[in-house]
Formats: sequence, C-alpha cells, structure tokens
Amino acid sequence: MGMTITEKILAAHAGKDKVKPGEIITAKIDLALGNDITAPIAIDQFKKLGAKDVFDKEKIALVPDHFTPAKDIKSAMQVKKLRDFAKEYGIKYFFEIGRVGIEHVLLPDEGLVVAGDVVIGADSHTCTYGALGAFSTGVGSTDLAAAMATGEIWFKVPETIKFIYKGKKNKWVYGKDLILYTIGMIGVDGALYKAMEFDGEVIESLPMAERFTMCNMAIEAGGKSGIIKVDDITREYLKQHAKKPWVEYYSDEDAEYYKVYEIDVSNIEPQVAKPHLPENTVGISEIEKEKIRIDQVYIGSCTNGRIEDLRIAAEVMKGKKIADHVRVIITPATPEIQKQAIEEGLADIFIESGAVFGVPTCGACLGGHFGILAKGERAISTTNRNFVGRMGHPESEVYLSNPAVAAASAIVGYIASPDSVM
Repeated sequence: MGMTITEKILAAHAGKDKVKPGEIITAKIDLALGNDITAPIAIDQFKKLGAKDVFDKEKIALVPDHFTPAKDIKSAMQVKKLRDFAKEYGIKYFFEIGRVGIEHVLLPDEGLVVAGDVVIGADSHTCTYGALGAFSTGVGSTDLAAAMATGEIWFKVPETIKFIYKGKKNKWVYGKDLILYTIGMIGVDGALYKAMEFDGEVIESLPMAERFTMCNMAIEAGGKSGIIKVDDITREYLKQHAKKPWVEYYSDEDAEYYKVYEIDVSNIEPQVAKPHLPENTVGISEIEKEKIRIDQVYIGSCTNGRIEDLRIAAEVMKGKKIADHVRVIITPATPEIQKQAIEEGLADIFIESGAVFGVPTCGACLGGHFGILAKGERAISTTNRNFVGRMGHPESEVYLSNPAVAAASAIVGYIASPDSVM
C-alpha cells in the first residue's frame, strides 16, 4: 500500500521509510512558530526545562501580530518578552513593528516555509502552509517550548481525507467559498485529527492566495492539517520567495484514504457562514433575501488579507460609498502588501469609500483590538471564525464571507451579493 503526501513528509522527518495512520512518531521540524499570545507561555516553559540553548537560531520565528501595535501595557510586555528572548538566544526571525505582519502570510512570503517542510506553530491556523505542499499544524505552547529546545516533536500520524473539486467555478466564487462549502458539508468536526488533502482540476487552477485560504481553514473542520500537492503555480511562488531548497511529495495512486469526497463546484455560489459556527453555511442568494443589517465589515486576516483579496474588495467598492450606518475596517496582512495596496491605488479606493485602511495586525479578527463589536452588533468578516464573542461582545454576531461579498455588504448595508452593486 502506498502513502499520501502527508505520510511521506512525516516519514522522511521521522527517519522512516514508511509510516501509517495512528502510528506515534518523533519528527524533526523545519520551523517552529510562536506569536505574542502563545510564545510568552512557551518561553516560560523553555526556561523551566533548563534548556541551555535553542535547537537552531534560524528555525524559530517569533511573530508578535495579535495585539500589535501594542494595545496596552500587558500586550507591550508580552512582545518585550519575545524581543528579549530572541536577543538572548540569537534568534534570527523576530519581526519587529514595521516589519511584522500576520504570521501565516508573512512567513511564506518571507520564504521561511517551503514544500516538504514540517512546520509547527503555537497557533491553530498554522495549517495554512499546506498550500505549499508542507505538513504544518498547530500545537500548544508547551509543545512549542520542547520543540524550541530539541528540534523535534511527536505526532500521531493522521488519516487523510481527500477532497476532489471538479467543474467550473461561478462568478464571485473563490477558495474561501470552496472551503466554507466543504466545512458546511462535513461539519466542524468532520475532519477531526485528519489531514485534508485538496485536489482536482479546480484546485489546480487556483492561485496561491486562494490555496492558502483553503488550507488556513482546515482547522475549522477539525483538521490536523490541510495540504495541496506542488504544481507549476506552487513552484512559481517558491521561486519568487523561498530562501532554501524544497522537496516535492506526491500521494501514491494506491494511497489509502479515510474518505474521498468529490465536489462539483458548478453548484457552489458565494457562501456565507452564519453565527456561531463556520459550518452554518448558506448560499448568498438565500441569505440575501433576509436583508440582514450589518454594523461592521472587516476585510483582512490570515485568511483573506493578501493583495489579491484587497484587489477583489477594491473592484467592488471602487467609486461607491459605504452605507451610512456601516463602519468598514480593512487591514493588509504584511507591510509589503500594505505598500503594494497603496501603490496600486487600492488604499485610496477604500478611504474614499469611507473605510479605514489600517496596519498589518490580527487585532480585529480575534476581538483583540481594532473594531471590537458592542452588544447586539453584527459584522460580516473575511476571517475564519465566527464563534460566540469572537470579535467582541458575547451577544454580538459574526458572519463569514469572501472579500467580494463583504465589500458589497458594506455598500448596501446588509449582507448582499456583489452583483447587487456592480
């Protein structure tokens, strides 16, 4: 019996010829990630271990992106702990304000993650990097501490579910809609501790930005990871960004899968996830009839904060004004994307429409700072989670969508299709 991409990567990093689902292995890691929420805990645990040094000064990334620019004294102290630790141990990749971006966009764009890598991060959306053909997954802060000391981590090899997307995408349908539809189909625990392998002619035609989005949200179906095989689109991205060689792995024809789903995307329209779970998905034509009034629109995050996402939003918003009762917050994912959005005139479009164009941060996504929702308020967001209280008050509501739907909703004032304003 052959192996899947995931099994091959884990076998190689465990020094084995073959691994099988359910097997417990110890694997070497290529990158360990912590942010300003999770890394301080890991640093404390690292000290308690009595470790004399980190395993590799160039294989650890500390990215203070959640409460930065620091919103208060406590968040400033959290970042200081990262800064001091990086200096003490000579860690190369500590990203200071002005250079920091949202971790799951920043690290691949900086070339620190490549195909064939094993990447762990003390953040659940570390699964994003599977879009490059890497095995990447979130871990706890204690596991991160041990990995920073030893360069290794244990895994139970996950079973793999394969999703094959066929057909032709409809207008205004993006990777965000494909993954929301998939989560709606299988549920938030439908891929619990499984590797989600995305394949098919539709995936092969997706740009990297949309592939990152799909893998980013694998965790919202309970997935251990998301992964897409390397092709010419991946290679072109890696050629532009990679700072090290990469290794390409492909699933064998006789690889064994836990399940295989075939999805005809011609039946998929733009999706919206209603509160309070990403699985509560409906098509835009259905929810638009409800005329759901919104108070806030947020476009950004590790899910949809890339330049491609901003271009989509700008296309819809150009020459239009946002509804009087709506506030719109747009944040690019990295300084480079921010610069590019300014150079392309996207920032002007947003500001002229009445939106705020902010700095790279995770703040609004998790209700940390920037755009906190008050009691009874309702937002539509391009982020990945809409749990109770996710963006503010526990009695607020968050709806998830792609950037085009979010932008159109900002103009109309209720959840609406882009066709309603174009």
